[in-house]
Amino acid sequence: MNPLDWGLLILLSIVWGGSFFFVQIGVQAVPPLTLVALRVSIAAVALWPLVLIRRFHVELTWQIWVAFLVMGVLNNVIPFTLFSFAQREIASALAAILNATTPLFTILVASIFLADERATWLKIIGVAIGFVGIAIMIGADLVGTDVLAKSTAALLAQFACLAAAFSYALSGAWGRRFQRYGIHPMLPAVGQLTCSSLVLWPIALFYDGFGHALGAFTGMLAPAPLYAILALALVSTSFAYVIFFRLLATVGATNLLLVTFLVPVTASILGIVFLGEQLTLTDLLGILLIGLGLSAIDGRLWRKAAK
Repeated sequence: MNPLDWGLLILLSIVWGGSFFFVQIGVQAVPPLTLVALRVSIAAVALWPLVLIRRFHVELTWQIWVAFLVMGVLNNVIPFTLFSFAQREIASALAAILNATTPLFTILVASIFLADERATWLKIIGVAIGFVGIAIMIGADLVGTDVLAKSTAALLAQFACLAAAFSYALSGAWGRRFQRYGIHPMLPAVGQLTCSSLVLWPIALFYDGFGHALGAFTGMLAPAPLYAILALALVSTSFAYVIFFRLLATVGATNLLLVTFLVPVTASILGIVFLGEQLTLTDLLGILLIGLGLSAIDGRLWRKAAK
């Protein structure tokens, strides 16, 4: 990769890492479902002009829109909602670290559903190491003399983050079909955000109530949550998709996997510096093992060491 690619990769990690920071601020003032609905709808509105300007010549059949809908549910509705609920109970840094398990689940999902992506022994070892890291991080909350004082909600929040990561993995397998359709990657991006908006708003208005949504739109929120929501939608979603698909075209999916290592670092720094969050020694050990597992899945450092 050239210096520009590395710069964009680091920028993407900052943008995506910042999403956990923005969610942590926004969810304190806006209910999770309304927050996610705002995120995807504002992001969709921002991306549609780019798509229309590019004038992609493709017929969007009903089958493609169904694929957009499923992709939106797996890649936006489920994970965005789970993370938003989870971050009411746990730190943004911890949520980002658990999100980094997505490649671990991706290996498992790909091995089951994708015939051309069978797991190698190195990938299996990487998945095993990563899940040991997860077990250490979550297991620390299940033992100890203060276990009764610990919040059950915090444990459920951690499992919600893992469920979100698994949903991301499923979306990756589902998204392979768009290559067969022969459409530009920006179309699935805006299509899934549009479908996610249509799914989420009725649920959010019913579950959270109309007042919260109206308050968010009319500036009835404090400046910090309002700016966090706008940044979450425009920077960490719309702008992130533009960078993502630029890198996907220039460096490929394998190199793009490196961003997984960087996102937790960015999210942790933002959470610790600006939100006063803390990570325990157990969390750091879990981070180390998850990172080691991801490096095994990536394989390049291990192959160089073997030479």
